[in-house]
Amino acid sequence: MRIVVIGGSGHVGSFLVPRLVRAGHQVVALSRGARAPYVDDEAWSDVEQVVVDREAEDEAGTFGPRVAALEADAVVDMICFTPASATALVEALRGHTGHLLHCGTIWRYGPSVKLPMREDDGSPPFGAYGTQKAAIAELLEAETRTGGLVSTVLQPGHISGPGWVPIGPLGNLDPRVWYALSAGEEIAVPGLGVELMHHVHADDVAQAFQLAVENRAAAAGQSFNVVAPSALTVRGYLAIAAGWFGRTARTRSVSWPEFRAGTTPEFADSSWEHLARSQFASIEKARSLLGYRPAFEPDAAALSGIRWLIDHDRLEVAAPLVG
Repeated sequence: MRIVVIGGSGHVGSFLVPRLVRAGHQVVALSRGARAPYVDDEAWSDVEQVVVDREAEDEAGTFGPRVAALEADAVVDMICFTPASATALVEALRGHTGHLLHCGTIWRYGPSVKLPMREDDGSPPFGAYGTQKAAIAELLEAETRTGGLVSTVLQPGHISGPGWVPIGPLGNLDPRVWYALSAGEEIAVPGLGVELMHHVHADDVAQAFQLAVENRAAAAGQSFNVVAPSALTVRGYLAIAAGWFGRTARTRSVSWPEFRAGTTPEFADSSWEHLARSQFASIEKARSLLGYRPAFEPDAAALSGIRWLIDHDRLEVAAPLVG
């Protein structure tokens, strides 16, 4: 097939594009051209790369027609964040492209009510990111249901992998947490420490997209959770991560006001966004309909990112990783 990947050099695209090439597909990767893919792969030599500023072209009304003109069998959209952007692309691709695959999020759901969360979960999302992604998923499902453009929504958890900082044990990107864990320092933990986070390795997300592209009949009109086989609690994540450095996690439970007083507003807000949701999503639907088989447990996905950062002198720690 001829496949266009919008956001081809991003977290997931860096793994997906080489996967598709090795599977024999013709791939066109669209990106801003601002950075190289996160993972080197000789398959990139067989990829047609197109530099495009989606935000600017969305405003000009030219992005959708540009993608349609590429005459793809399938379009994978990794970087659509508003219903208006999704609508413009759908209208341009309708009648020209066989299948649109959208990268959604498990934040389409709100705080967990019943676990594991399945694709029919009705908990209302909150926050701009979650609510807009939910609206996109709903409009794409309606588009397919009413006989329009065939679409599929894949909903990752917290995407981890080499090249960027994973969501840490406190639900934020604070690098000081990793130093504290490696040094055996005490860490202030808001809430009970039993809140859940559901990570996934970028290559496992790429696997799911490849499966959905190659199994259009099973994927048409569907939404799929795409996460690791299990989720991590805050205290479990802290214990496991401390062990990476040969340490034992030392923690102290604090109230949310106390936690906020000891960190930045950005990190405090991120922690609240992640931990208040306390999500654990089911992958049974993706397993049964697509054959999705994630290779990474959530802690292994996070470790791959931390190992890369340490190896490339991008993260300060007090002790080396063990093993």
